[in-house]
Amino acid sequence: MAITKKMRTAAAMGAALALLVSGCGGDETPSGGGDSGGGGEGGGDAPSLEGAELTVGAKEFTESKVLAQITAQALENAGATVDDSSLSGSATVREALEAGEIDMYWEYTGTGWVNILGNDTTDVPEDLFAAVAEADAENDIAWLPQAPMEDTYRIAVTSEFAEENSLATMSDAAAYIQENADDGTVCAASEFINRDDGLPGLEAAYGFEFSEVVELDLGLVYTQVGDTCNFGEVFSTDGRIVSNELVVLEDDEEFFVKYNAALTLRQETLDEFPAIAEIMAPISEAITSEVITELNSAVDNDGETEEDVATQFLEDNGFLD
Repeated sequence: MAITKKMRTAAAMGAALALLVSGCGGDETPSGGGDSGGGGEGGGDAPSLEGAELTVGAKEFTESKVLAQITAQALENAGATVDDSSLSGSATVREALEAGEIDMYWEYTGTGWVNILGNDTTDVPEDLFAAVAEADAENDIAWLPQAPMEDTYRIAVTSEFAEENSLATMSDAAAYIQENADDGTVCAASEFINRDDGLPGLEAAYGFEFSEVVELDLGLVYTQVGDTCNFGEVFSTDGRIVSNELVVLEDDEEFFVKYNAALTLRQETLDEFPAIAEIMAPISEAITSEVITELNSAVDNDGETEEDVATQFLEDNGFLD
C-alpha cells in the first residue's frame, strides 16, 4: 500500500525534547546535538529543515500511516523534501531504518522492548520508554519523546456474545474456552499470531489455547468477529471497535506490554537535523489515545484519506505556519 503521494502542509515548533534516557512525561534529556540543519536557534525563529531530504516510513495499518503523514507533512512544511514509504510488518520497517532505506518511522515501546531488543514480556521495567530509548541508542537509533497515546493489543468479541456468555475479562474468556472448546475460534493477523507478546504469550499467560486460529489481514478481523470467529485481535485505539459493536476484553492479568508510540529515527539523521526533535515535540504531545482513535475512525469508518486526516489534525491544533 502507498501512503499517498506527496505531503503538503503543517509544522510546529516547541522546545527541543530528545531521548536516550528520557522517560514518560518526565526527565527528557536532549539528544542528537549537532549544528548542521539545526534551525530553531536565534530567538523565536521557527526551526528550519531547508535542504533536508528525508524518508518517512510506515507499517501497513491505518494508525501507522496516519502518524507517518502527520510527520511528513510537518517536516515538509519546515522546508524538507519528504518521501514516504509504506512497509509491511514491524521487522521489515525496522530493517529498513537500520539499513538507511528510511530515516524514521513511528514505533511502539512494547514492540521495541520485546521484538526489537529481544526482552521477555515478564521482565518489563517500570519506565519502559526510558529503558527502550537507552538500550536502542546502542544501535544508533534515537527515540523522540513518546506520545501520550497508547495502542496495545487486545482481544474483542461482539457485544452480544459478551453479554450471552458473561465475558468481560481475558480470564473469563480463558475459562469459557476451556469449557466450550469448539467456540474458541480467534481471527488474527500473522504478526500477532507469531509474536511472543502476541498470541503465544497470551495463551501461556492465561493457561488456555484457542481451538482454531484463522489468519486474516488485520483490516478484515473487525468485521469477521462474530462471523468467522468468536474472538478477534484488535488494536485498542482502532475506531472499528465502535463501528462493529465490539467489546474489548480486559487484560486482567496485565499480560500485554505498554505500547506508547514514539517517532524513531537514525541517530545520524537526528545529528544532522536536530530541528526534527523541536518540530515534532508539540505534535507528539498532542496525540492522545482519544485523538488517534478519532483519526483512525475518520479513515476506517468515514472513508477519509490518511493524508487529509493528518492535515486536518495539524490545522485544528494550530501547527500550521
